[in-house]
Amino acid sequence: MTVNKKKVLNYIFQDDYKPLTFNDLARALKVNQDKEIQDLHRLLENMVHEGSLCKTPQGRYGPLRGMGMLTGILQGHQQGYAFLLPEAPGETDVFIAPEKRSGAMHKDRVMVRLSKDSRGGKRRQGEVVRILKRGNPHLVGTYQGNKKGGTLVPDDRHISSEIQIKPGDTAGAKPDQKVMIQITRWPDAQSNLIRGKVVEVIGSPEDAGVDITTIIRKYGLPSTFPQGVMKEAGRLDEMHIDKTARDEDRWDLRQLPMVTIDGEDAKDLDDAVSLEEKEKGKFRLGVHIADVSYYVREGSALDREASRRANSVYLPDRVIPMFPPQLSNGICSLNPQVSRLAVSVFIDLDEQGRVQNYEFNPSVIRVAERMTYDDVNAILEGDEAIRHRYASYVPSFESMDELAHRLKKTRLKRGALDFHFPEAKVKLNEEGKPVDIQVRLGSRGESIIEEFMLICNEVIAHHFQAKKVPFVYRVHESPDPEKLYYLRDFLSLFNIRIKGDLEQITPSKIQQILEEARGTRVERYVNYVLLRSMAQAHYSEQPLGHFGLAARHYTHFTSPIRRYPDLLVHRILRKTIQGGLSPSEARKLASVLPRLVQHASEQERVAMEAERECVDLKKVEFMEGKEGEEFTGIISGVTSFGFFVELENTVEGLVHVTRMVDDYYSFDETRYSLVGEATGKKYQLGDQVVVRLDRVNKEMRSVEFTPVSAE
Repeated sequence: MTVNKKKVLNYIFQDDYKPLTFNDLARALKVNQDKEIQDLHRLLENMVHEGSLCKTPQGRYGPLRGMGMLTGILQGHQQGYAFLLPEAPGETDVFIAPEKRSGAMHKDRVMVRLSKDSRGGKRRQGEVVRILKRGNPHLVGTYQGNKKGGTLVPDDRHISSEIQIKPGDTAGAKPDQKVMIQITRWPDAQSNLIRGKVVEVIGSPEDAGVDITTIIRKYGLPSTFPQGVMKEAGRLDEMHIDKTARDEDRWDLRQLPMVTIDGEDAKDLDDAVSLEEKEKGKFRLGVHIADVSYYVREGSALDREASRRANSVYLPDRVIPMFPPQLSNGICSLNPQVSRLAVSVFIDLDEQGRVQNYEFNPSVIRVAERMTYDDVNAILEGDEAIRHRYASYVPSFESMDELAHRLKKTRLKRGALDFHFPEAKVKLNEEGKPVDIQVRLGSRGESIIEEFMLICNEVIAHHFQAKKVPFVYRVHESPDPEKLYYLRDFLSLFNIRIKGDLEQITPSKIQQILEEARGTRVERYVNYVLLRSMAQAHYSEQPLGHFGLAARHYTHFTSPIRRYPDLLVHRILRKTIQGGLSPSEARKLASVLPRLVQHASEQERVAMEAERECVDLKKVEFMEGKEGEEFTGIISGVTSFGFFVELENTVEGLVHVTRMVDDYYSFDETRYSLVGEATGKKYQLGDQVVVRLDRVNKEMRSVEFTPVSAE
């Protein structure tokens, strides 16, 4: 009898299972031939090594949970302690004291033994018993020393130890230069000593682009494409679109008026839209998406590299694309006045914006105009010069605006959440220095594209869920009830109530909170706290629904140039059009999707963190040289050591209590406020304040203010 990992886990995770020795487990699994016994022993040891099973000192195998063990990722802290972020759903974080880390570093995947006295308590503690996988083979930081050796001070503040660099391993690095090192000696239970060697000298911090490159290296983002990928991309440029359109059963839509609407700087244009009014108030919406799956075949070098990257990353001074520019900005991009291969989805909508019918098929299209959000907004706001320039399209944009309004109204009526956050874009000069921070809330032009893409993604997800084929869903699960209890207590400070059973919370209840906060001084912070209380959206092979959109089924289909899950959806759609998945194809797809969607979700988080860190860095740099100037802002957070102020340009800084010299202030944690003992003056969440900029520290990403009124 052949025994695989799934059979072992199915047996061990039975409710009445007791830890067994190898011989007892082999008998229970009916393994008795020599080769099968050897294979089982190898399988069990591999499962122990990877953290799927636990093996006691007595040689008994059992599940981790039942034996007081957990696996997960270690999150370090500057003070030396750490937390285990468990992989098992429903498990809370575990505190790891400095002396219990056993040489484990930040981001390592580890196995932790829970302390017996904390397994049932709120503050769980544990000890690292095994390091399953190191998370930082390379580190980025500042080199201190000379050519004869020195240390690396890591940029990642979760890593509290400096890394020793021997003479001969410096690669010629100079003091204060940014470098990347490879770790050559890991810490262990006996010693915290870490050694490394310099593998790249990135440059001096003041050199143009070095700050962003340092962050790119920190997150392990790629900087170049392999040679094989570039060769494949070069060959694709020679393919003939007109011949492909004739040879395949494609809709020829080159006479259908359609436009792209994107940001001014966008070069990878993967969606175009068209709109026809069929009857009074009834529309036929066309969403036309670049047919990347035609060019990027499964298993090719382009496909393997795109799968590894999983998404494009958009940084203030550059884009790290998922595909080489020949595709992302060239043959796949829906540039105006040229023929392009696409997948077109037509959706018939009634007067309320409800879907009546839909159809989709590969197509060949020709975009008439490349529009920007600013131009569309100007048209809708009555700018005569812009309306004259695009006179033939003005009625279409007005109809698009009307339909987008209907779609949003229908979406909100069913309970979809509508968070209001300002979006900040840092403008850089040619030297990479920030010259402006542009802040904007969602406009009508953005809303048109957002609503059209949302309805298209939902239609595609609904279609394939009904087909019962292996598929990629974009899911957003219900909030953790424990977080909602904390949220309820916080909101009660502002007389905002969460009504109903928190165990059965619905999107409509969250939407009511957003409505109550709208227009109040704490609107932005309530939006922020609510968002933090939500689960994080991710990709899944299971149709778990999308809480934030109040949608039963949702996917990502509309951006295959910059998101790998969208490309997977396009391939499944193509197979369906070509006759459907065979049983063997369906089994293969079902077996690989869990790994692909998990990797895509992980890389999405990496990209978001890198993008956020780069923007925060440039925001801080933008404030350099403005020391002594006064600014108006909103108190965005209050703690025992001071309060945070968010300026109108979204830069956030700290007012430390030591700078509040007009009184002694104590922290009222029940009201999120600092109260002066002598004057009774209050600084509380949502208050508008005037502050003076005192200090900017780009290295620490910090901005410090003094309240003007406190003087």
